[in-house]
Amino acid sequence: MSRILVINPNSSPAVTREIDAAVAPFRHDGGPTIDVVRLEDGPPGIQSQVHVDGVVQPVLNCIRTQSADAYVIACFSDPGLHAAREITKAPVLGIAECGVFAALQRGSRLGIIAILQNSIPRHMRFLGAMGVMSRVAGDRAIGMGVAELADEEKTFERMCDTGAKLRDLDGADVLIMGCAGMARQRARLARTLGIPVVEPTQAAVASAVGGLALDW
Repeated sequence: MSRILVINPNSSPAVTREIDAAVAPFRHDGGPTIDVVRLEDGPPGIQSQVHVDGVVQPVLNCIRTQSADAYVIACFSDPGLHAAREITKAPVLGIAECGVFAALQRGSRLGIIAILQNSIPRHMRFLGAMGVMSRVAGDRAIGMGVAELADEEKTFERMCDTGAKLRDLDGADVLIMGCAGMARQRARLARTLGIPVVEPTQAAVASAVGGLALDW
């Protein structure tokens, strides 16, 4: 049986549980095993470029030491994505890249719900590198760190307010959740705002499952 390894580059057990719950719908008899692991020596949350750069080598070490048929880097900054693709022949998928690709299939103008204001420049850099800036309606932050996302109702209220601004003021017709710790909010947020909402870890795992079925 094939195996997909989903790597949470932070050390938070709560975020890891959120990721595990988000990918649960892809687990079924006869399908690939989907394991979710965290970096125990990683930061509690990936909230700065320093955090992103600091987890690259631990992510690569995780890939080197854990055998899998596909890897998913479950952080919206895709730390170590391109380096990881150099050290393994297995597919390596970043949730930011996959989330953007999925959103472009659902709408004309995408909006990103970020956690903190300082996340936005990082997002702009990878969106520019992907060549999709003409399809980006906006990127707005809810002003909450990773640990604060455990407060479900506060998080949902902030995400609704931010998502509504992206939809009504910026013209977004599809939203991407800009942190793996937001996963539980996807379906409720989509119902409330009335537009598609992409949870990027689900988008990446869906791509991995499809690719393995086609014998990538």
